[in-house]
Amino acid sequence: MAIEVFNRYEKKYIIEGSTFEKLQNRLFEYMKPDKYNENDKTYSITNLYYDTPDNYFIRTSLQKPKYKEKLRLRAYGVPEPGAKVYAEVKKKVSGLVNKRRSEMKLEEAYEFLKFGELPDEKPYHNRQVLHEISYILKKHELRPALYIAYDRRAYFGIDQKDLRISFDCNIRTRRYDLALEAGDYGSPLLGSDCLLMEIKTAQSMPLWLCKLLSEYKIYPTAFSKYGAEYRQMLEAAKAPQVFYNFVPKKAACAHTGAVKDYYWKEDAYV
Repeated sequence: MAIEVFNRYEKKYIIEGSTFEKLQNRLFEYMKPDKYNENDKTYSITNLYYDTPDNYFIRTSLQKPKYKEKLRLRAYGVPEPGAKVYAEVKKKVSGLVNKRRSEMKLEEAYEFLKFGELPDEKPYHNRQVLHEISYILKKHELRPALYIAYDRRAYFGIDQKDLRISFDCNIRTRRYDLALEAGDYGSPLLGSDCLLMEIKTAQSMPLWLCKLLSEYKIYPTAFSKYGAEYRQMLEAAKAPQVFYNFVPKKAACAHTGAVKDYYWKEDAYV
Protein backbone atom coordinates (compact mmCIF):
# COMPACT_ATOMS: atom_id res chain seq x y z
CA MET A 1 0.00 0.00 0.00
CA ALA A 2 1.24 3.51 -0.86
CA ILE A 3 2.26 5.79 1.99
CA GLU A 4 -0.80 7.77 3.03
CA VAL A 5 0.54 9.97 5.85
CA PHE A 6 3.51 12.32 5.45
CA ASN A 7 5.17 14.58 8.02
CA ARG A 8 8.04 16.63 6.69
CA TYR A 9 9.56 20.05 6.09
CA GLU A 10 9.43 21.49 2.60
CA LYS A 11 11.56 24.17 0.95
CA LYS A 12 10.73 25.59 -2.49
CA TYR A 13 12.93 27.17 -5.15
CA ILE A 14 12.33 28.59 -8.63
CA ILE A 15 15.19 27.65 -10.97
CA GLU A 16 15.95 27.92 -14.67
CA GLY A 17 16.33 24.96 -16.99
CA SER A 18 20.10 25.41 -17.33
CA THR A 19 20.50 25.29 -13.55
CA PHE A 20 18.36 22.16 -13.39
CA GLU A 21 20.57 20.37 -15.93
CA LYS A 22 23.71 21.15 -13.94
CA LEU A 23 22.17 20.27 -10.60
CA GLN A 24 20.61 17.02 -11.83
CA ASN A 25 23.99 15.67 -12.88
CA ARG A 26 25.36 16.30 -9.40
CA LEU A 27 22.35 14.77 -7.62
CA PHE A 28 23.07 11.35 -9.06
CA GLU A 29 25.99 11.07 -6.64
CA TYR A 30 23.61 11.09 -3.67
CA MET A 31 20.14 10.31 -4.97
CA LYS A 32 18.29 7.93 -7.24
CA PRO A 33 15.37 8.72 -9.57
CA ASP A 34 11.80 7.82 -8.73
CA LYS A 35 10.82 4.54 -10.41
CA TYR A 36 8.38 6.51 -12.60
CA ASN A 37 11.24 8.66 -13.92
CA GLU A 38 13.25 5.87 -15.49
CA ASN A 39 14.81 6.67 -18.89
CA ASP A 40 14.67 10.38 -18.03
CA LYS A 41 10.89 10.52 -18.37
CA THR A 42 8.58 12.76 -16.36
CA TYR A 43 5.22 11.75 -14.96
CA SER A 44 2.12 13.89 -14.85
CA ILE A 45 0.30 14.86 -11.64
CA THR A 46 -3.19 16.32 -11.90
CA ASN A 47 -5.04 17.99 -9.03
CA LEU A 48 -8.48 19.40 -8.37
CA TYR A 49 -8.42 21.88 -5.47
CA TYR A 50 -11.53 22.45 -3.40
CA ASP A 51 -12.36 25.78 -1.81
CA THR A 52 -15.31 27.88 -0.65
CA PRO A 53 -17.15 30.25 -3.03
CA ASP A 54 -15.18 33.15 -1.49
CA ASN A 55 -11.85 31.29 -1.71
CA TYR A 56 -11.46 31.00 2.06
CA PHE A 57 -8.70 28.34 2.04
CA ILE A 58 -6.35 30.13 -0.34
CA ARG A 59 -7.04 33.58 1.11
CA THR A 60 -6.21 32.26 4.57
CA SER A 61 -3.11 30.49 3.29
CA LEU A 62 -1.72 33.67 1.71
CA GLN A 63 -1.95 35.43 5.07
CA LYS A 64 0.73 32.98 6.29
CA PRO A 65 -0.94 31.82 9.51
CA LYS A 66 0.74 29.29 11.80
CA TYR A 67 -1.91 26.75 10.74
CA LYS A 68 -3.40 26.32 7.27
CA GLU A 69 -4.95 23.53 5.25
CA LYS A 70 -5.91 22.61 1.70
CA LEU A 71 -8.15 19.91 0.27
CA ARG A 72 -7.58 18.38 -3.14
CA LEU A 73 -8.26 15.38 -5.31
CA ARG A 74 -5.14 14.01 -6.98
CA ALA A 75 -4.51 11.64 -9.85
CA TYR A 76 -1.47 10.56 -11.81
CA GLY A 77 -2.19 11.35 -15.43
CA VAL A 78 -5.74 11.80 -16.74
CA PRO A 79 -7.92 9.25 -14.93
CA GLU A 80 -10.41 7.03 -16.72
CA PRO A 81 -13.78 6.13 -15.16
CA GLY A 82 -13.17 3.88 -12.14
CA ALA A 83 -9.52 4.89 -11.92
CA LYS A 84 -7.58 5.20 -8.67
CA VAL A 85 -7.34 8.73 -7.27
CA TYR A 86 -6.42 10.21 -3.88
CA ALA A 87 -8.48 12.48 -1.64
CA GLU A 88 -5.88 14.53 0.22
CA VAL A 89 -5.83 17.04 3.02
CA LYS A 90 -2.61 19.00 3.36
CA LYS A 91 -1.87 20.94 6.53
CA LYS A 92 1.00 23.13 7.59
CA VAL A 93 1.63 23.83 11.27
CA SER A 94 4.51 26.14 12.20
CA GLY A 95 6.46 25.06 9.12
CA LEU A 96 5.83 21.30 9.42
CA VAL A 97 3.82 19.87 6.53
CA ASN A 98 1.38 17.06 7.22
CA LYS A 99 -0.25 15.36 4.24
CA ARG A 100 -2.90 12.70 4.71
CA ARG A 101 -4.68 10.91 1.92
CA SER A 102 -6.89 7.99 1.07
CA GLU A 103 -7.17 6.06 -2.14
CA MET A 104 -10.61 6.16 -3.76
CA LYS A 105 -12.21 5.42 -7.10
CA LEU A 106 -12.88 8.50 -9.22
CA GLU A 107 -16.68 8.40 -9.06
CA GLU A 108 -16.88 7.68 -5.33
CA ALA A 109 -14.38 10.46 -4.66
CA TYR A 110 -16.54 12.98 -6.51
CA GLU A 111 -19.61 11.80 -4.62
CA PHE A 112 -17.84 11.94 -1.27
CA LEU A 113 -16.37 15.40 -1.85
CA LYS A 114 -19.71 16.74 -3.04
CA PHE A 115 -21.86 15.59 -0.12
CA GLY A 116 -19.36 14.74 2.64
CA GLU A 117 -21.04 11.42 3.41
CA LEU A 118 -18.63 8.55 4.07
CA PRO A 119 -18.74 5.85 1.38
CA ASP A 120 -19.15 2.18 2.17
CA GLU A 121 -15.89 0.87 3.59
CA LYS A 122 -13.46 -0.60 1.07
CA PRO A 123 -10.10 -2.34 1.65
CA TYR A 124 -8.22 0.49 -0.07
CA HIS A 125 -9.77 3.25 2.07
CA ASN A 126 -8.00 5.00 4.92
CA ARG A 127 -11.08 5.51 7.09
CA GLN A 128 -9.37 7.82 9.53
CA VAL A 129 -8.41 10.20 6.74
CA LEU A 130 -11.88 10.02 5.21
CA HIS A 131 -13.45 10.90 8.58
CA GLU A 132 -11.13 13.88 8.80
CA ILE A 133 -12.01 15.05 5.29
CA SER A 134 -15.71 14.54 6.00
CA TYR A 135 -15.43 16.88 8.97
CA ILE A 136 -13.79 19.55 6.78
CA LEU A 137 -16.51 19.17 4.15
CA LYS A 138 -19.25 19.63 6.72
CA LYS A 139 -17.50 22.60 8.29
CA HIS A 140 -17.00 24.46 4.99
CA GLU A 141 -19.08 24.84 1.86
CA LEU A 142 -16.55 23.44 -0.60
CA ARG A 143 -16.65 22.92 -4.34
CA PRO A 144 -14.06 22.40 -7.09
CA ALA A 145 -12.20 25.68 -7.52
CA LEU A 146 -9.02 25.09 -9.51
CA TYR A 147 -7.32 22.49 -11.70
CA ILE A 148 -3.52 22.30 -11.48
CA ALA A 149 -1.29 19.86 -13.36
CA TYR A 150 2.45 19.55 -13.91
CA ASP A 151 5.16 17.18 -15.09
CA ARG A 152 7.49 15.92 -12.39
CA ARG A 153 10.93 14.45 -11.94
CA ALA A 154 11.65 13.20 -8.43
CA TYR A 155 14.69 11.82 -6.64
CA PHE A 156 15.13 9.94 -3.35
CA GLY A 157 18.15 10.01 -1.07
CA ILE A 158 20.37 6.94 -1.18
CA ASP A 159 21.68 7.26 2.37
CA GLN A 160 19.09 9.63 3.82
CA LYS A 161 15.88 7.78 2.99
CA ASP A 162 13.53 10.57 4.04
CA LEU A 163 15.12 13.05 1.61
CA ARG A 164 13.15 13.76 -1.56
CA ILE A 165 13.71 16.38 -4.24
CA SER A 166 11.19 17.05 -6.97
CA PHE A 167 11.25 19.26 -10.06
CA ASP A 168 7.93 20.38 -11.54
CA CYS A 169 7.75 21.89 -15.01
CA ASN A 170 5.01 22.86 -17.44
CA ILE A 171 2.69 23.85 -14.58
CA ARG A 172 -0.76 24.51 -16.05
CA THR A 173 -3.97 25.69 -14.45
CA ARG A 174 -7.62 26.35 -15.28
CA ARG A 175 -10.79 27.44 -13.51
CA TYR A 176 -13.15 25.89 -16.04
CA ASP A 177 -13.79 22.25 -16.98
CA LEU A 178 -13.18 21.33 -13.34
CA ALA A 179 -12.95 17.58 -13.65
CA LEU A 180 -9.79 15.45 -13.67
CA GLU A 181 -11.06 13.31 -16.53
CA ALA A 182 -11.82 16.38 -18.70
CA GLY A 183 -8.25 16.43 -20.00
CA ASP A 184 -4.81 17.75 -19.18
CA TYR A 185 -4.64 21.36 -20.34
CA GLY A 186 -4.61 24.89 -18.97
CA SER A 187 -2.74 28.19 -18.91
CA PRO A 188 0.98 28.19 -17.97
CA LEU A 189 1.80 29.36 -14.47
CA LEU A 190 5.55 29.89 -14.96
CA GLY A 191 7.74 30.67 -17.93
CA SER A 192 8.69 27.77 -20.19
CA ASP A 193 12.30 27.77 -18.94
CA CYS A 194 11.42 27.68 -15.23
CA LEU A 195 10.94 24.80 -12.83
CA LEU A 196 9.70 24.57 -9.28
CA MET A 197 12.14 22.60 -7.14
CA GLU A 198 10.99 21.26 -3.78
CA ILE A 199 13.21 19.73 -1.11
CA LYS A 200 11.30 17.56 1.34
CA THR A 201 12.78 15.98 4.42
CA ALA A 202 11.76 14.93 7.90
CA GLN A 203 15.26 15.75 9.16
CA SER A 204 17.75 18.52 8.54
CA MET A 205 19.09 19.11 5.05
CA PRO A 206 22.37 17.22 4.41
CA LEU A 207 25.57 19.26 4.15
CA TRP A 208 26.31 18.16 0.58
CA LEU A 209 22.96 19.55 -0.54
CA CYS A 210 23.51 22.86 1.26
CA LYS A 211 26.83 23.19 -0.58
CA LEU A 212 25.20 22.50 -3.95
CA LEU A 213 22.52 25.12 -3.36
CA SER A 214 25.19 27.63 -2.42
CA GLU A 215 27.37 26.74 -5.40
CA TYR A 216 24.55 27.29 -7.89
CA LYS A 217 23.13 30.28 -6.01
CA ILE A 218 19.75 28.64 -5.47
CA TYR A 219 17.73 30.42 -2.80
CA PRO A 220 14.41 29.45 -1.19
CA THR A 221 11.24 31.30 -2.02
CA ALA A 222 7.72 31.38 -0.62
CA PHE A 223 5.78 29.85 -3.49
CA SER A 224 2.48 28.02 -3.74
CA LYS A 225 1.05 26.87 -7.08
CA TYR A 226 -2.48 27.57 -5.88
CA GLY A 227 -1.43 30.85 -4.30
CA ALA A 228 0.44 32.04 -7.41
CA GLU A 229 -2.55 31.28 -9.63
CA TYR A 230 -4.91 33.06 -7.24
CA ARG A 231 -2.73 36.18 -7.22
CA GLN A 232 -2.59 36.13 -11.01
CA MET A 233 -6.36 35.82 -11.19
CA LEU A 234 -6.79 38.86 -8.93
CA GLU A 235 -4.29 40.89 -10.97
CA ALA A 236 -5.99 39.92 -14.23
CA ALA A 237 -9.38 40.92 -12.81
CA LYS A 238 -8.03 44.37 -11.87
CA ALA A 239 -6.21 44.95 -15.16
CA PRO A 240 -7.83 46.61 -18.21
CA GLN A 241 -9.40 43.86 -20.26
CA VAL A 242 -8.22 45.21 -23.61
CA PHE A 243 -4.58 45.40 -22.48
CA TYR A 244 -4.38 41.75 -21.45
CA ASN A 245 -6.96 40.43 -23.91
CA PHE A 246 -8.44 38.71 -20.85
CA VAL A 247 -11.15 36.11 -21.37
CA PRO A 248 -13.53 35.79 -18.36
CA LYS A 249 -13.60 32.48 -16.50
CA LYS A 250 -10.23 31.43 -17.87
CA ALA A 251 -7.06 31.82 -15.84
CA ALA A 252 -4.56 34.29 -17.22
CA CYS A 253 -0.91 33.31 -17.35
CA ALA A 254 1.83 35.61 -16.12
CA HIS A 255 5.35 35.54 -14.82
CA THR A 256 6.67 35.70 -11.32
CA GLY A 257 9.65 37.75 -10.30
CA ALA A 258 12.02 34.86 -10.98
CA VAL A 259 10.83 34.27 -14.56
CA LYS A 260 12.17 35.72 -17.77
CA ASP A 261 10.02 37.97 -19.98
CA TYR A 262 6.74 36.33 -20.88
CA TYR A 263 4.61 37.72 -23.67
CA TRP A 264 0.82 37.64 -23.59
CA LYS A 265 -0.74 35.81 -26.50
CA GLU A 266 -4.28 35.08 -27.54
CA ASP A 267 -3.48 31.40 -27.99
CA ALA A 268 -2.48 31.16 -24.29
CA TYR A 269 -6.19 30.93 -23.51
CA VAL A 270 -7.00 28.16 -25.97
